[in-house]
Amino acid sequence: MPWTTECHRPTTVSRPAILQGFLTFWRRNGEILQSRETYHEAACHLIFMAWLHRVVNGGGVIDREYALGRGRIDICVQWPYTDADGKRCWQWEDIEFKVHQPRQPDPVEDGLHQLDGYLDRLDLSHGTLIVFDRRPTTPHLLERSAIEQVTSPRGHAVTLVRA
Repeated sequence: MPWTTECHRPTTVSRPAILQGFLTFWRRNGEILQSRETYHEAACHLIFMAWLHRVVNGGGVIDREYALGRGRIDICVQWPYTDADGKRCWQWEDIEFKVHQPRQPDPVEDGLHQLDGYLDRLDLSHGTLIVFDRRPTTPHLLERSAIEQVTSPRGHAVTLVRA
């Protein structure tokens, strides 16, 4: 039976457990951001993708900068599952990254607006926004990393991860 994207896309994996696993990985490997090198957002992407590859090795797909007409989703994750009727389907997850830079406002509001457009285009009810804090005065990784549930301006459920 071929894979299809036309069936219901439930959340089959616990987001909090997956994202808590990422924060644990980040705390162990996120020190790359302590350096003052360039490509700050790319470093964040690479660390997250290194962790995410471990999650989707069972047949999932990671699309980086998935084009959706306007702008780009930073990462769109797809992995197979079998629905209640035995039909093989794909679950889609949208993940947007923002970097909180020194002397810049918190990027959460912009990230939520951007995520709204992507979620509408993919017909998804939930997305994930990960904000990496690059400010020199930020607390240590263990103190600042957190996961919370928020609502986007258009009413989508969003898991907000601060790393």
